[in-house]
Amino acid sequence: MTQTLSKEATEAQTLQASLSVLGRAARRAARAVALARSAAKNKALRAAATEIRSRKEAILAANALDVADAKARGTAGSFIDRLTLNASRVEAIAQGVEEIAELPDPVGRLLARFERPNGLVIERVSTPLGVIGVIYESRPNVTADAGALCLKAGNAAILRGGSESLRSSRAIHACLVVGLKAAGLPEAAISLIDTADRAAVGAMLAGLDGNIDVIVPRGGKSLVARVQHEARVPVFAHLEGVVHVYVHKDADLGMAKRLVLNAKMRRTGICGAAETLLVDRGCAGTHLAPLVAMLIDAGCEVRGDAATQAVDARVRPAAEEDWRAEYLDAIIAAKVVDGLDAAIEHIETYGSHHTDCIVTKDDAAAQRFMSEVDSAIVLHNASTQFADGGEFGFGAEIGIATGRMHARGPVGVEQLTSFKYRVHGAGQVRG
Repeated sequence: MTQTLSKEATEAQTLQASLSVLGRAARRAARAVALARSAAKNKALRAAATEIRSRKEAILAANALDVADAKARGTAGSFIDRLTLNASRVEAIAQGVEEIAELPDPVGRLLARFERPNGLVIERVSTPLGVIGVIYESRPNVTADAGALCLKAGNAAILRGGSESLRSSRAIHACLVVGLKAAGLPEAAISLIDTADRAAVGAMLAGLDGNIDVIVPRGGKSLVARVQHEARVPVFAHLEGVVHVYVHKDADLGMAKRLVLNAKMRRTGICGAAETLLVDRGCAGTHLAPLVAMLIDAGCEVRGDAATQAVDARVRPAAEEDWRAEYLDAIIAAKVVDGLDAAIEHIETYGSHHTDCIVTKDDAAAQRFMSEVDSAIVLHNASTQFADGGEFGFGAEIGIATGRMHARGPVGVEQLTSFKYRVHGAGQVRG
């Protein structure tokens, strides 16, 4: 027993020592990247995208092993979908990195300039955040998205992917390193913690000896809750995506069907997927049954209130917990509400301030909904699956933040910067 404990203690010390070295290297790299020219960062990203394409077969082979292991463990289908890569998804990863390269450089932007009565000229200028730790589960594309976004914004990144996607993340990270080398930038600018040991997460949350400035979690509720509870550094995060689509009494039925089906079923395992359907009592007589039948016929389980159960015998009864559920699967909760006020009240009571949508031809109702629903993203007559940094023109996103400090909504390159003040004087002294 003593020998076993001694071995475990030695392994823990070895891991901590290696992570400390990694953290210090990332801090040094952060300064180099912060001062790097746009051309160098863009060269690194374009070279990485080229390498991702050239290593497509190796990435897919690594991913196939990860997927096979996940299936053998009986992992849920929605999780498998997030984990799985194919040729088109690898190409999308490469394109995403290239799109980030084409974005304007967010570092050094003049955000504001004003002159004081004493002649001082004050400028607010964007600066990198420093070293960003990203902890994520199952999504190997986050390796490229997070690394590329951090680099573009002049930050160093420390990436810790889930054990279930470690081979895939390792293969993609190797391409990013090739890009960094091609541009003469330090390899530690994008580091991957190459271990499945969960102790690495704890070390990151502690800040790696003060070398991590911000943590971004991408994963399930348990991961995000742990990060928010344990992190000793600031966190950009959303706990969950309880996403609503509200079909207002003045909604066009054809549009509502198209949007609801896409919002729920295009990809059920992403945080922008609709989880609750609210139908206005004013149109329930004409809209509810077709919407419910469409979802069920598409393979979606519907859990509804009494009014929803009454229109289709296939609807299962909804429990109280269904209104708070993030299914990330082909399941949706459905309810009839008494107008706009009741819809907003339901969303504020049960929602997670992530993404919510109203479908209506009434612009005044839409304006009220978008003003009063306090979510990071609110939509009018558009699928909730547009809740994505790439769709916002950010190239990609490092995550979606639902807090109210600094960053909210898709966190892209601009949100990965802070700012400093530059004050220009002519010999002024303070009296």
